Amino acid sequence: MKEYNQFYIDGAWVDPLSSTPFELVNPATEEVFGTVALGSVADVEAAVAAAKRALPAFAAQTKDDRIALLERIIDAYVARQDDLMAALTLEMGAPARLTQQTGAGLAALKQAVETLRDYDFEEDMGTYILQREAIGIAGLITPWNWPVQLICNKLASAFAAGCPVVLKPSEFTPVSALVFAEIIDAADVPKGAFNLVNGDGPTVGNAISSHHDIGVVSFTGSTRAGILVAEAAAPSVKRVTQELGGKSANLILPDGDVAAAANYNVTRGYSNSGQSCHSPTRILVPEDKLEELVTHLQSSVAAHIRVGDPTDPETTHGPVVNRAQFDRIQAYIQSAIDEGARLITGGPGRPDGLNRGFFIQPTIFVVTPDMTIAREEIFGMVTSVMTYKTVEEAIALANDTEYGLGAYVFGEDRETALNVCRQMQAGRVFYNGCAASTVAPMGGYKKSGNGREMGVYGMEEYLETKAILGF
Repeated sequence: MKEYNQFYIDGAWVDPLSSTPFELVNPATEEVFGTVALGSVADVEAAVAAAKRALPAFAAQTKDDRIALLERIIDAYVARQDDLMAALTLEMGAPARLTQQTGAGLAALKQAVETLRDYDFEEDMGTYILQREAIGIAGLITPWNWPVQLICNKLASAFAAGCPVVLKPSEFTPVSALVFAEIIDAADVPKGAFNLVNGDGPTVGNAISSHHDIGVVSFTGSTRAGILVAEAAAPSVKRVTQELGGKSANLILPDGDVAAAANYNVTRGYSNSGQSCHSPTRILVPEDKLEELVTHLQSSVAAHIRVGDPTDPETTHGPVVNRAQFDRIQAYIQSAIDEGARLITGGPGRPDGLNRGFFIQPTIFVVTPDMTIAREEIFGMVTSVMTYKTVEEAIALANDTEYGLGAYVFGEDRETALNVCRQMQAGRVFYNGCAASTVAPMGGYKKSGNGREMGVYGMEEYLETKAILGF
């Protein structure tokens, strides 16, 4: 059993000033494989002090300096991608074939370089000079579902803006974050520009959120936790940018390709074992096409989903991250059965042949909009199908949620579909299964968060805007 007992602060590996051991469990085997030291407020203070010392010189770097730094990180990252993937398989059960876990992080780093190349930090606006400069130290709090990608998303934007960072990864996925710190160490990043403190939310997360020397906190996680982050940050009036929960709808218009929509919903929605806040977890289909959709969903699950040992190259989907998530998903599945939902595929318990590990069956229900499963975020391979009579009703159903992170629209007529997309209350709307983007802004409406990540929009979350007049 391995002990992960050090943090990365001020360019060096250091022992915690105070810590508590936390057991790390392999979700595929339910066996403890190690412990990680959870830090204290004192450790956060040390990390912030290091970042504060680094801030003046780091923020003063030229654009070329920042590009060169990011390119060194990219080179070091590429050299360690296999190690990152191995860590993700161990700590969260990501199958070896899910290279998107590390590939998306690499794409974010590369996009930050391109964003910098085309960005003007100072512009003559005629009657004033517009200057954008680093907001200060960035506190980054990242989740367990896409641990490497979201570290890269946030760090790339922060470094592009000239902000040193203090990172708290999820306590459930610290190993990949520690490998990332080794990447930073190998990339000759200035001392104090990157600092990592492992810990839990109530202690380390709260200390970062509330710290008066931190200028911005970027948080990805649950809406419940995001509210706590915002409350902790409020007294210091720091900027808070958050990507929170989701309950995204996939709206199949009357002329939409039902087979394509079903296939996309299974392959996109169940990626990463359904542990993605953007996942299309609600499907809205015309009443007269319900049975066609059901048939296509069943065949798509059979064709594309193989749940099992994440080290097996044939496995497409591994376990969910921990016992709490497994139990939570099982409770939602049972609630749907108790409330009278029609089960299409899957159901309670593990898939056949799996007697241990936090594995769930890909599960699809036909539901009514008032059912618990249709309204609350589940974070697993569970889909709710609802029918509609008119497109106006479908749009209302899609928007009838406290969340607004993503939305999906399938339809043949582009003008009609675009009109529907414009009415969706979500930060990102995908048409006919199009690919995601590292340039387009990513963020949510309503309780799905505030602020944006990706591209220029993500970088500007780490910048202050100054107007200089009289010149």
